[in-house]
Amino acid sequence: MSAIAFWGAVELGLIYGFVALGVYLAFRVLDFPDLTVDGSFPLGAAVAAVAITAGWDPWLACVLAAIGGSLCGLVTAFLNVRFGILNLLASILTMIALFSVNLRIMGRPNMAVLNRETVITPFYDLGLADHLVRPAVLAVLVLATVLLLARFLGSDFGLATRAAGANPRMARANGVDVGRQIYFGMGLSNALTGLGGALFAQIAGFADVTSGVGTIVVGLAAVIVGETLFRSRAMLVALLSVVVGSVVYRVAVQLALSADFLFLKASDLNLVTAVLVTLALILPKLRARRRAVQ
Repeated sequence: MSAIAFWGAVELGLIYGFVALGVYLAFRVLDFPDLTVDGSFPLGAAVAAVAITAGWDPWLACVLAAIGGSLCGLVTAFLNVRFGILNLLASILTMIALFSVNLRIMGRPNMAVLNRETVITPFYDLGLADHLVRPAVLAVLVLATVLLLARFLGSDFGLATRAAGANPRMARANGVDVGRQIYFGMGLSNALTGLGGALFAQIAGFADVTSGVGTIVVGLAAVIVGETLFRSRAMLVALLSVVVGSVVYRVAVQLALSADFLFLKASDLNLVTAVLVTLALILPKLRARRRAVQ
């Protein structure tokens, strides 16, 4: 694997790090199985592409994409909290509806954002190679997001959110409005996913309504790989491990696809993903069994 291919994988892993953080909030913190991300990711890309094409500031486009993603999460939370629809089914309904919404936003199945100013453009004059600028900027953005999330989850409101996901009955008994925490947590989760979609559109140079297919699998893979590599109850370490897991997962995929002896093609991406996630799930159990035998 060439250096450019490696840094390209790191770059993509950092972009999906935002998705992984959103998935972690939904699945691990709120205990809310959420498939909305398959729709909120391309929505963020669509909003950013339309805004940038219209001449808007790329940072503002990212903010609008995050707001759009949060609205998606709020719709899923509303269906679950207000009408009692099963969380998984509520997220599927939102995800399906978002396919049409994304088509409406762009007015076509895909939209190019080539030769437009992006959030990365001002940093190309720093003297770094082009293939290093993007990972460096993305790493700073992801690290800042991790620090803010860790600070939030350590606050009183964040602890209430964690309590609502860990034990809703006990949380209600202690005066926590579980419904409100679900609304906020789902909004924040999909805001991060929408932001990831906006950055993807700006760096990849296009937005496509099908770009969200399998996003939830990638996010879960990052969470599982990160938790397998780093076992810690410290929230900051847990959040960092999710981002590291996203990068490791993307590099592993790139290595698998670049290994000639495996005879894999780009079309085998889903197969490689399934195998890597399966291994990440099996390895901890094998370790536990080996320790039990010893």
